[in-house]
Amino acid sequence: MSIKRKILFGIAGSVQLFALAFSANPAFSQEAPQSELAAARLPADQPYNDKTLYGFGAGDGLAAAQVTENAAITHNRITINGRTINYTATAGHLTATDPQTGKPEASVFYVAYTADKQHAGKRPVTFFYNGGPGSSSVWLHLGSFSPKRIVTGDPATTEPLPFPFVDNKQSLIDTTDMVFIDAVGTGFSEAISPNTNQTFWGVDADAAVFRDFITRYLNVNQRQASPKYLYGESYGTPRTDVLANLLEIGGTKLTGVVLQSSVLNYNSNADMNGGSYGPFFPGYAAVGAYFNLVTPPPANLTAFSKQMRAFVVSSYEPAVDAFLASNTPPSANLLSQLFMNTGYPVAQWKADFNLDETTFRQNLIPGSLVGRYDGRVVAVNGSPLAADGDPSSTLITQPFTDRMNDYLPHGLKYTAVSTYNIENGDTIQNWVWTHDGLYLPDTIPDLAAAIYQNPKLKVLSENGYHDLATPFYNTELDLGRLGTISNLKITHYRGGHMIYLFDPSRLLMKGDLVRYYDSRS
Repeated sequence: MSIKRKILFGIAGSVQLFALAFSANPAFSQEAPQSELAAARLPADQPYNDKTLYGFGAGDGLAAAQVTENAAITHNRITINGRTINYTATAGHLTATDPQTGKPEASVFYVAYTADKQHAGKRPVTFFYNGGPGSSSVWLHLGSFSPKRIVTGDPATTEPLPFPFVDNKQSLIDTTDMVFIDAVGTGFSEAISPNTNQTFWGVDADAAVFRDFITRYLNVNQRQASPKYLYGESYGTPRTDVLANLLEIGGTKLTGVVLQSSVLNYNSNADMNGGSYGPFFPGYAAVGAYFNLVTPPPANLTAFSKQMRAFVVSSYEPAVDAFLASNTPPSANLLSQLFMNTGYPVAQWKADFNLDETTFRQNLIPGSLVGRYDGRVVAVNGSPLAADGDPSSTLITQPFTDRMNDYLPHGLKYTAVSTYNIENGDTIQNWVWTHDGLYLPDTIPDLAAAIYQNPKLKVLSENGYHDLATPFYNTELDLGRLGTISNLKITHYRGGHMIYLFDPSRLLMKGDLVRYYDSRS
């Protein structure tokens, strides 16, 4: 598997972790007055010491006698916009079961944050997961909308360590309950014999076991009547498309899905298929504008990006197609336009006209490397931050690892003898990519099928202008194949793949998400 693909779908590293979960609480009328909440004593916590030794290799699988559904339960509160919200965190395992045979498939580790004393049938519940394949959900967990978050200073690279860990004023805890799920072979999730972890390392098997976990969670917690949402990031977005279709087929009606930093059709992404990098160009232009390399400097990023989409359609994409078909060289005028729109040198455009993102990142700023996950992050060549090929990834890997190592056992009181597996490199190496007869998955038809079965299904696509891993214009072109759908909304923010790490954009995301949840069909 290429370094590109590894970087796209996960951040390497495993660490001694334990587990965590979130909860949320809106302003329902039955909530106690704030003065009472502030004075109320929280219930006693119930720590759990998990003595099971989990295996994450392709051939590993738990014996039936090792499987439990035990969990640690902790209680906490947070104040958001003047409201004090009490919530319960549950960190543990549930058994995903084959709906046809009734046999156990996998012991899936999850962390759920649920609001106290709310009407389960009215309270939304959202299932979160990162991608990889082979990534745990640590990045969404500590970076996005949990009650606490890491302050990275993104895109700065000079913030002192350790990064602060603070109450998250943009937490979704005031809007939805949240369940963070670790895929089989990550976190503390493991297959149950006679299955092995590798049984679930493929597009279809992975989505199916997520379906079976979600079904189990809904049944155990009596949440069948709740408004149900899926929130996937990166590879989590094609998983969401397939998963949504499977849930709808199985009779579990969803209210909505959120697709963040999407790669919905691998066959349209030039990093995967070797085709045209035209859809990457608006992202190159946004990064060039960030570094003040565009002439004239754009006054508004949204308007500038719209112009760059039009430029791709009218000028760059046709020229790339001609170049790939018959090696037709670009005109001097086009090369000048490419330089003006990105700041990338004319000589470099001539050398690499169908410009891939790695070459762009290596040559945009002489002597430096810009990030793939976030093109605003820059590091000097030869520096530790540039050593692994993506400074925007390296910037956060160790801080997230260290913070999780401290927070999970001490804050959430789930301890284990095993090492929490942040990312499993074996997973992507052994992944079965085929889906619906294609060597690489195209999951737009799955999303279309889910919408056909449930016309009220809401779809929110969140995109970072500076994300060079899953470029926003490529996502727009993929979603365009759905046609005109009233319940589809596409949003854009300054930032990279993990949009929420940029403080101003996380604030905007929170507002957009609250409106999305409030607009129930």
